[in-house]
Amino acid sequence: MSVFYTATKRRPNGAAFIVAAALAALGAVLIWQGFAIPDKGGYAGIGSGALPKFIGYGLLVLAALHVVSGLRDAAPAMAHPHWGPVLWTIAGLALQVILLKPLGFSIASALLFACTAAGFGKNKLALTLPIGLALSLLIYGVFDQLLRLKLPAGLLEHLIFGG
Repeated sequence: MSVFYTATKRRPNGAAFIVAAALAALGAVLIWQGFAIPDKGGYAGIGSGALPKFIGYGLLVLAALHVVSGLRDAAPAMAHPHWGPVLWTIAGLALQVILLKPLGFSIASALLFACTAAGFGKNKLALTLPIGLALSLLIYGVFDQLLRLKLPAGLLEHLIFGG
């Protein structure tokens, strides 16, 4: 008997079993699909299906280790969620989705940044909004000018980057 817990308080860690089941299922799918790939290993003897099988077996080992961990370690106390930051971030994402087409990437992303910052306790819009706008304009510039990938452009992007 360990000094860290008593027999009455100890129970298996159910979350570890859920993670183990997910890892085992993903590993089994990868192994199954690895065997489904035609094996043309050539002179090396390693074909296209080797990597998925290798990763699948690794995931099965991780699943077994999670089961051992779940049996060995007691379940931690459940943390109470803080809904304020979650709601701020969801509001920012909703604003970005709604305003992306009419206002463009930079303004919509700046509002997402400001809402997420508010969720983490930075409620000064006079500070977070310009920072978010500068970062989103930098990101837009990289995508538009360097990568030649078009993000939704609004009036601000047309003025700075020409569309």
